[in-house]
Order: sequence, then structure tokens, then C-alpha cells
Amino acid sequence: MTFLNIFSSKKQKENPKIKIIVDNREKNSLIPSILLSLDFQIEFKQLPIADYLINSTAIERKTISDLKSSIINKRIFSQLLEIKQYPKHFLIIEGPQEELYNNSVLHQNAVRGFLLSAIIEYQIPIIFTNNEKETSSYISVLANKKPREFSLHPSKIFLNKEEQIQFILEGFPNIGPIKAKSLLQKFKSLKNIINASEEELSKILGKRAEDFRRLVD
Repeated sequence: MTFLNIFSSKKQKENPKIKIIVDNREKNSLIPSILLSLDFQIEFKQLPIADYLINSTAIERKTISDLKSSIINKRIFSQLLEIKQYPKHFLIIEGPQEELYNNSVLHQNAVRGFLLSAIIEYQIPIIFTNNEKETSSYISVLANKKPREFSLHPSKIFLNKEEQIQFILEGFPNIGPIKAKSLLQKFKSLKNIINASEEELSKILGKRAEDFRRLVD
């Protein structure tokens, strides 16, 4: 009997429960209890960013009604910027999709515009789920995924000089491929772009020229 108890203890140590950190505001949701029933370790915290954290992945969860109010008061846009601070991140929109467009206050095109902005401008992946059970299933699959093994000898991606400069420029906030190419065409070199005045930059970057200039300085 003693032998069996020792064996059982070792087995538990070898297979620790996977921990999922959950924001305190999610206590009203059924998701934490579903995840507990799936044998995950749940730790509630006051998270400044995201609703769920699994290792280095941040998950922002929005019900349809919460999403609509977040679009109206524009809170969702700052939340999207915030979760991008994590290496991996995505947005879960929970509820019947037809409800997204049933609102007398929020126009259908406002919802479509938000979805396009989230994917194209903010580059945030979006997952649609029908209910809390389906949301829990996605979180469960993510938590159980094994870390990907990376090669110690990765192959290099070779860029020509112009592509390298464009790559650097696109690292600045609000500068995409089109603006990066326009800057290159006008100023010819990265040095000239960095040394350009705010007035010169504004012809391409508009109001964002001030932000760019501030970052460079």
C-alpha cells in the first residue's frame, strides 16, 4: 500500500495541471468552472490586460453585447493595442453571429468596419464562438498544445536593401507597406527619412508625422 501511495505521488508530480490565469471579472462566466471540470488549474487575478492568459498567449473575450458597447465607447481599440504586447494574442467574440448586426443603436457597417480594422490594421486574429462551452473548448485546446520546437539552425530570409529599409519602417506604429514605400520613393534613404522635418513627413504621414518624429527623436 505504501508503494502505491509513493507511486501515485510521483505520477502527480510528473503530470502537473496546466495553469490558466483568469481575470477576476470572468468569475461571472461559466468558462472558469468548465475549465476546472476539464482538470485545468485556474488562478484568478486582476489582469490589467486580457481576460485569459495561457503562457505567453493573451485572450480578450467579448460577448456580443459587450463588443457592441466597446465599439460605441471605443474602449475595444485600446484593448486591442494592449493585448498586442503579448507575443501571441487573439480576440474571441462569443454569441450567435446574427446578433452582431441586430442593433438599432449601432449600424451594421460600424460592426463590419470594426472587424476589418481589427484584422487588417491591428492584425488581431478573431475567433467566433456560439457560447461559453465552445469558448472553453478553444481555450482547452490551446492550453493542451505542446510548445513548438524550433530548429537551432533556422534558414535566413534574404531581403534586398530596399526591402530591408521597408521592413524597418513598417516597425513604426501606423506605417504600413504603402506609406513605407511612399517614404522611400520621396526620401530615397532611411537616413533622409529620419532627418526629414515633421512638415516634410506630414505630406505622406499626415497627423502621424508628429508621432513618427517624436519616436525618432
